Amino acid sequence: MNILVLGSGGREHAFAWKLAKSNRCKALFVAPGNSGTNAIATNLNIGVTDFEAIKAAVLEHQVDLVVVGPEDPLVQGIHDFFLEDEALKNVAVIGPQQAAAELEGSKEFAKEFMVRHNIPTAAYESFTKDNVDDGYNFLETLKPPYVLKADGLAAGKGVLILNDLQEAKDELKSMLVDAKFGEASTKVVIEEFLDGIELSCFVLTDGKDYKILPTAKDYKRIGEGDTGLNTGGMGAVSPVPFATQEFLDKIENQVVKPTVEGLKKDKLPYVGFIFIGLIKVGDNPKVIEYNVRMGDPETEVVLPRLKTDLVDIFEAMANQTLSKVNIEIDERAATTVMLVSGGYPEAYEKGKEISGLENVTDSIAFHAGAIEKDGKVVTSGGRVMAITSYGNTYNEAIKKSYQSIDKLHFDKMNYRKDIGFDL
Repeated sequence: MNILVLGSGGREHAFAWKLAKSNRCKALFVAPGNSGTNAIATNLNIGVTDFEAIKAAVLEHQVDLVVVGPEDPLVQGIHDFFLEDEALKNVAVIGPQQAAAELEGSKEFAKEFMVRHNIPTAAYESFTKDNVDDGYNFLETLKPPYVLKADGLAAGKGVLILNDLQEAKDELKSMLVDAKFGEASTKVVIEEFLDGIELSCFVLTDGKDYKILPTAKDYKRIGEGDTGLNTGGMGAVSPVPFATQEFLDKIENQVVKPTVEGLKKDKLPYVGFIFIGLIKVGDNPKVIEYNVRMGDPETEVVLPRLKTDLVDIFEAMANQTLSKVNIEIDERAATTVMLVSGGYPEAYEKGKEISGLENVTDSIAFHAGAIEKDGKVVTSGGRVMAITSYGNTYNEAIKKSYQSIDKLHFDKMNYRKDIGFDL
């Protein structure tokens, strides 16, 4: 098969790395890609939402399969674009159609879906600038901390957790009236705060059947001990040590099955990944959010544990024969630590040369915000590189990642030194 991966982050490098290992992968393209994908595939300088340019590339390179990494093209309807085009309709696309992508595109849509299908989640209400006073009143009925979520896509930055009631009211006004997150916060969901420990569950579905991939836990805050600003993710661990078989069974029965059945009942066509952000409250799972693609940096610990050929899996998804595939998982743990630019998630500088990559032998360096320039690998984003390692325990794996990080350098390089601290 000729395969095109859309995206430019660590997640997409991990997909490309896994696909390149398959003897069924004839030619591999990544658009736009990064310095990591450049070493194993052909990068195409095309934006992930430039559908016409993607079409031209698919036809030119006779692409059979398109794997959509990020959420934007899915929410904008790339799968529908392929199905509606005579020249593209036989190309397999991994990622849901636009109607189903609303599970990530709108927090309110997702909450309504969960309530409709009896999927456990936090109590909530949603508000617009026209009823902002009702929002203030609703906040007064809740106990702190207060959770405010921009309804639309805000690049992982649209969720605020605040302890002070007045601050929560001020932020609600800032989101709704002052358009703090632009279009994304024209509607805001306020929900009860759930106290527990978070984890992510990843499901593959072909629209009929499903398979569950290994669980992972990521670390969102910039600072050690889960302090400071939210980021796109600073590291991840798989499997999640506290997720016992009994708890995993609850996730499957109370969350995964009703989600896949709900998609069918609501006639939401879905071929792709369902990322379910969960929180363990007591002994029970509750859903925080859905994403309609793999998480980042969780992909960098989940895919390395997958022993089954990824091309076979994607082909079965596209052909609706997923139930016939046996998914084998590596028993070892995998961990990843994200190297970020100094200043991230606020203002940071780009173009810093990354040295020492050739010395990393015990880990896999998944490139994210990194590109090749004049024969050198330089930083091009906030999250620069995910350093993934295997170990018999997550502690052993994490130690390897930190030993590999000691061999790497770029100006103002920052990372969390406590990934896995709470396990």
